[in-house]
Parts: sequence; C-alpha cells; structure tokens
Amino acid sequence: MAQTGTIYLVGAGPGDPDLLTLRAARLIERASLIVHDGLVDPAVLELARDDATLISVAKQRSNHTLAQEGINALLVREARAGHDVVRLKGGDPLVFGRGGEEAEAARAEGVAVEIVPGISAANGAAAAAQIALTHRDAASIVTFVAGQCKGLKDQNWAGLAGPGRTLVIYMGVKTAPQIAEKLMEDGLAPETPVAVIENGARPQMRVLRGILAGLPGLVTAENVVSPALIVIGEVTAREDAVLARTALEKTQ
Repeated sequence: MAQTGTIYLVGAGPGDPDLLTLRAARLIERASLIVHDGLVDPAVLELARDDATLISVAKQRSNHTLAQEGINALLVREARAGHDVVRLKGGDPLVFGRGGEEAEAARAEGVAVEIVPGISAANGAAAAAQIALTHRDAASIVTFVAGQCKGLKDQNWAGLAGPGRTLVIYMGVKTAPQIAEKLMEDGLAPETPVAVIENGARPQMRVLRGILAGLPGLVTAENVVSPALIVIGEVTAREDAVLARTALEKTQ
C-alpha cells in the first residue's frame, strides 16, 4: 500500500509570480500534482515542471467546475494514493479561500496537511495601487468582507466603514448595487470615496475611483470584471496615493 501523501494548501498571491513566497515557489516547481483555482495566474502555473499534472477546479458565480465537497474528496483521494498534492489558491488560502474547510477535511481523514500563506488579494492589490489600507491620518481599522454570499442584505455591516475605517470587499462586482445600497442604508455617506481595483498586481491592472453612490454606475460603465476588489474609505482618495499612482502609470 502506498504511503499517504501530504496536502499543501499554498497561497499563490495576487497574481505576480514575483510575489510568491520562497516556500510556495519551491513547492510549485517540484510538484507532480497541482490542483488550482481559476484565480491563479497562468504565469504562476508556468513555474510547474513539464510533466506535472494540473487539475483546474475553477469556480465562477453559479458555475462551479467541482463543488467544494468534491474538491475535498479529490485532495484526500490523491493523497491516500501516495501523491503529495499542491492545492494552489489565489491570494492567501485562509482569506476567503476555503482553505480552512479543506484542512479540516484532510485532518478528518488522517491526511497530513501543511498551510503555506500567501500575500492576500487585498494586500497585494492595495500595494500595487499604492493605497494604504491603514494610514495615521485616515484609517486605523480595516475590515475584509465577502460581497458574494447568501443573505447579503440580512447581514449587519453597520460600523464596518466610515471615518477612520477602511472596508475591503472581495467578490463584490456582481453585487455592487446591493452593496452600495446596503452601506448607505446603514448610514454611510453617499459621497464616501471608493476605489475598484481590477486584476490587482497584474500587468492589466486598473484602478478606478469614485464615490459610494456612484459605485454601481462605475462598475457598469467601466465594464469591471473579476478578479476585482472594492475598497471603501478615505484612504482611496488621499492626494498622495492618487498622485503616486498617476506618476507610476506615466512610467509604464
């Protein structure tokens, strides 16, 4: 009977291979089996060796290649067959990556699991856009929420955004109208600055700025597509951040 392999839950970061941790890069380069999300940039997958088996379990809204339970079963099955499995996830595996669920499934079946953190989408995209999520003059609190989940309208987001706070919304492109409406109903000013970061830390990155009331129109008019993050708060409108980003764009 083959010795049981190990499942490595690896964060691929926001897209740029240069932002991988050394541990992540080494695991990808030596792996014989990689199970990856759709958000993992092709440039990262190019680091895999030529004979590696790559299995995509990409998820899209209402169109999942494989349900989460099926992914859990796939990882456990391959590890029990004696394979070390690199489970590659965009960003960090424990930030909206369902890494916790996959780790629990592995442990329940007696399979060894190692978690390799990655630069989260929020940190990577904000850095590339030169937006400080916290700033002594603008925000001392930052919150991450998922904008695409069941019961969105019933969730209590009061106090997550406003003076001194930054709110980062993952998976919020499709639900931008509901998000804007919800936050304004909870008391956030319609003129609160927002930024939408599309394809953060990738060559095709776009940074779009506006106000909360205009968020749905901005997403529609600019035809924003995933992966994209919505950042809400004064940090998105700081003059130094906007000028720095403009200067960077002129050099590209």
